Amino acid sequence: MEIPTAPNTDPTTPEGVPASASVVIIGAGVMGAAIAFHLAERGVEDVVIVERDTPGSGSTSKAAGGVRCQFSDEVNIALAAHGLEVLRNFETDFGVDIDLVSNGYLFLLDSEESAQAFSENVDLQQRMGLDSRMLTVAEVAELAPYVNTEGLVAGAFNPGDGHCTPEAVVSGYITAARERGVQVLKDCEVTGFETSAGPDREVTAVVTDHGTIACTQAVCAAGAWSGLIGDLAGVDLPVKPLRREIMVSEPVDFDTTGMPFTIDFTTSYYVHPEGPGLLFGCPDEVDDWSFNDKRDPNWLTTLAERIEARTPALIDVEAKRGWAGLYEMTPDHNALIGEAEELTGFFYACGFSGHGFLMGPAVGEVVADLMTGRTPFVDVTPMDKRRFITTGLRKELNVV
Repeated sequence: MEIPTAPNTDPTTPEGVPASASVVIIGAGVMGAAIAFHLAERGVEDVVIVERDTPGSGSTSKAAGGVRCQFSDEVNIALAAHGLEVLRNFETDFGVDIDLVSNGYLFLLDSEESAQAFSENVDLQQRMGLDSRMLTVAEVAELAPYVNTEGLVAGAFNPGDGHCTPEAVVSGYITAARERGVQVLKDCEVTGFETSAGPDREVTAVVTDHGTIACTQAVCAAGAWSGLIGDLAGVDLPVKPLRREIMVSEPVDFDTTGMPFTIDFTTSYYVHPEGPGLLFGCPDEVDDWSFNDKRDPNWLTTLAERIEARTPALIDVEAKRGWAGLYEMTPDHNALIGEAEELTGFFYACGFSGHGFLMGPAVGEVVADLMTGRTPFVDVTPMDKRRFITTGLRKELNVV
């Protein structure tokens, strides 16, 4: 006699797709995970995260892990500062060690124009309570003796900034969300949306390759793929993918304890300690605006040139491993946060242009507040995508 197979009730598998939910969140990176957790914290039941791969497997796991508050836009500064505060308390609040290192962020500036812009930004950051400050070239040399200061005119430094492990942050949020009843569907891809008829469209369901989930609210937190999700919903989300690469070195034979996250602003070359080694990053010689996340064999040559030019003392470190990932770029390098005017119930949190990981903890709270009718700790109205046809571009200058 054949014994019937019990139905699969694992909430993390496609077979467990529910017929309905109150909210469907698309994407299980830091943004989607944080939003889900905070919705559950606010008492929202039947929250479902749909992830086409596994939690944190997209751009979040490939991020450099930097967490900084040095931005030129007031909203970005507020989001980053609040997010960093959450990360400082993450182990206590979520029981997960995220390897937070607070050695600061050091921007290297090689033009008077950049120095003036950063000086104005530092003034704004200080007015908002940060310890950011401008540095002379001599102070840069003292703080970062591995830097070739030739051609530099100044530096900008915030000692409270740092870096941590993105995967650990996602794990903490996902675990806490599940404990609060959130269902996480992995290996489940969104293929469309169902909406009400008529001019005032509303979300009625999210369609996946494993079933349709009826809902009244959906959140696009799909990172670089958000533009594609928007297309499926008939919502214009101007997000394009941009490849970036990273290399981690073998252990180095010098003390990196006080080494800040160091960025050559003009070239966007950066380096920071990573365990016993160093983590390096810089743009490709020619930008790749596609979903290609394969490593470019020529990139290491580009990186070597950047290292030799700005941090020649590090040129002899040995490469251990590397990877490529995708930034989610918008026309003005600022995020998209809000509810779509074309589709009631369709919320979005995407387009962070390289700083999504560090803002995720704060944006999770903000979006959960917007969806539940609460007032967020910061007004994110300027990040609504309608700015492109109303107030225009809201340029963020401090993009790496």
